[in-house]
Amino acid sequence: MSGMKLVGLVLIALGILGLAYKGFTYTKSTSKTDLGPFQIRYSDKEHVDVPMWVGVLGIVAGAACLVLPGMKSARA
Repeated sequence: MSGMKLVGLVLIALGILGLAYKGFTYTKSTSKTDLGPFQIRYSDKEHVDVPMWVGVLGIVAGAACLVLPGMKSARA
């Protein structure tokens, strides 16, 4: 499998996941303050929204990566 086909498949998979889940959540751990041997820490959950157009663009770009190299070799 060539590199372009692999990139195309990854872009399509990420585009489909972006459309299906509409975003992702991650945990950010922060050290608030240090008081001698005591440390106050907290964790925040952050959510990042993925716009629909980004998912569609990933699918289209992935499909282009799969189709265009085949067209180039067919002409030669």
